[in-house]
Formats: sequence, C-alpha cells, structure tokens
Amino acid sequence: MNNLRGYGEPSLADLDEDPRKVILSTTHRRESHGRPMREIAAALADIARRREDVRIVVPLHLNPKVREVMVPVLAGIPNVDMVDPLPYLSFCRLLQRSDLILSDSSGAEEEGPALGKPTLVLREITERSESLLTGSSRLVSRNRGQIVHEVERLLDDPDAYMEMATAINPYGDGKATERTLAAVAHYFKLGPAAMPFVPGADFLPAPTRTAA
Repeated sequence: MNNLRGYGEPSLADLDEDPRKVILSTTHRRESHGRPMREIAAALADIARRREDVRIVVPLHLNPKVREVMVPVLAGIPNVDMVDPLPYLSFCRLLQRSDLILSDSSGAEEEGPALGKPTLVLREITERSESLLTGSSRLVSRNRGQIVHEVERLLDDPDAYMEMATAINPYGDGKATERTLAAVAHYFKLGPAAMPFVPGADFLPAPTRTAA
C-alpha cells in the first residue's frame, strides 16, 4: 500500500501535505437512511465548524437517499471534501492516510483496526464484535451529540487515541501466507507445525449493542 500514489480525486491532491488531522467518514446502510443519516451529517458539520485542525473526507455513496441528505448539510464547509466513491486501492490509501474513521460500513470495521486507525462505528448494533472487544473500534450510534463527543475525545486525549490505535488487531497479523506454507510443509512432514494467530480476545458469538 505504501507504493500507491494519489487518490484519483483532484480535490485530495494536497491531502498528504495537509498538516490537519484527517477524518474519513462513510455511510450508506439502509437503516441509516432518513433521520439517522441527518444526525450523522449534522455531527460531521458540527465537527468541521468547531475544529479548524481537522479535514473531513466523505466519499459519497451513489444512492440518492444518501446524497440528498449529506450534500445540503455539508456543501460549502471549507474543511469538508465530498468526493465520489474511490477505486478500492485509492480508498485503501485514504484509509491509511486517515487519523480517524467514522463509518457504518462493516468493511471499515475490519479495515480500520487492521491499519491501526481508531474506528467509530455509526451503528446501534454490529455483527463484528471482535474489534470492539480488543478496543480498536467503538460503537457510537447515530446520535449527533454522541458522535461529536466521541470524535473530540479522541482528538483531544492522546492517551485515549493511542489506546485505540495500538489495540490488538483481531483480524490477523499479515502472516497468513507464511502460516499456510508452514502448515502444508508440516502436513508433508517437512517442517514444524505453524504457530496459530492469537488475537488476545475471547470473541462474543452474539451481536454487541451500544449501552442504553
């Protein structure tokens, strides 16, 4: 990923040189449509207007139900970049550049922790409880005030930020290929058994909800 260059989006051409904290936000889930998405949009606008030290990048889903909510609220705010969906490798680069991720995407719940990016999950319940247990992600619901509070807590408290950024990644350590080769070799009695990946958390089988 370090070999990727640019984001394929002219408005992000200066992103790598921008000294501000970068917040990446995506939202598209059907249960977010309507009032929940208006809460998310309002929270992003609040954060952008209150914080000159951040730059918010919002790749907009093509669904009109997303755009008709997000665009009127966020248009014209100087430190908010609304862009079209990016090619996946460009999006991965954007994930890597970001300091904080806000998303209702189940994919982001895995990608953010894998890259050491604190990930605030814009949902009330998630089927991906692993990263919640290790502390690399956090459910913050779709409530405007709670979203703003959690974002500012991470921006203003370096210890809270580092606690999430350095939490154990429950989805792997990048050595799956090595383990596969070692397992094949062991099967043919050509080497020792592969050491398993141990994420350091007991996973919950049931979905995890936000606190009432």
